[in-house]
Amino acid sequence: MKVTVITGSPHKKGTSALLADEFIRGVQDAGWETFRFDAAFEQVSPCLGCDRCGIGAAPCVQKDAMQTLLPELLSSQAVALVTPLYYFGFSAQIKRVIDRFYACSYKLTGKKKVFLMATAYDRNSWTMEALTAHYKTLARYMQWKDSGMVLAVGCGARADIERSSFPEEAYQLGRSL
Repeated sequence: MKVTVITGSPHKKGTSALLADEFIRGVQDAGWETFRFDAAFEQVSPCLGCDRCGIGAAPCVQKDAMQTLLPELLSSQAVALVTPLYYFGFSAQIKRVIDRFYACSYKLTGKKKVFLMATAYDRNSWTMEALTAHYKTLARYMQWKDSGMVLAVGCGARADIERSSFPEEAYQLGRSL
């Protein structure tokens, strides 16, 4: 069994990177294989909306890192989306990847577990509402089963998240597989 972990942070040692690391450790301790795709460090072009893919009938016309990611996604039973919260939504880096799901929507739809892990500087109770609404809509559209979230508020710096319970929550979420 395999989990594809897609990260969206431009910080290799940032707060959401720690959540991804701990989630992966938990997944591997549970005996699952992992594939990590750090979107900020890969060349992923935005969807052109050209419809040449026929929403999965033909390959996307763009030749970039999505050619590496898509086979991994297709062979995975679970997907984890890990992002810092940027203006109440996914980071641009991970959003590009999500938008490119368009070219293979039908192949990706159904029978996958999906997880969300996000970090935010802000502590307000409403901080993650727009992000979680987007995530739930994506899961519903893709017919993926929401299998858990770690929403790390008040974690503006690595030291903040290291002193919190959020890394352990990410580990346990991965271990729950």
